Amino acid sequence: MADRVFIEGLEVETVVGVYDWERDITQRLVIDLDMDWDNRVPGASDDVKDALDYAAVSDCVIRCLQALQPKLLEHAAEVLAAELQRAFGIEFLRLSIRKPGAVPAASAVGVRIERGRRL
Repeated sequence: MADRVFIEGLEVETVVGVYDWERDITQRLVIDLDMDWDNRVPGASDDVKDALDYAAVSDCVIRCLQALQPKLLEHAAEVLAAELQRAFGIEFLRLSIRKPGAVPAASAVGVRIERGRRL
């Protein structure tokens, strides 16, 4: 299937990092999601109940990362991917988490994972 729902540049303020000073502040993470979703039904019905509600997905991402307060982006990505797949029935997703400013010479560093099987 070629249908996707995507969210790009979702900003989340949370505690993240391994250093002691990082555990005392919040930092910005930037999330990109690309999720397999059959858009034919909502395309025909024009009803949000048939769609993957990207506002609900975005709220889930924010709540999950703020509650998790991960040390590693790798851990954040794994937990977040599993939660999104469980909560929304997403078969396959590609997830990127960027941490701007973590390396002064780079605009951002981060991780990208793919989980599940393609429809």
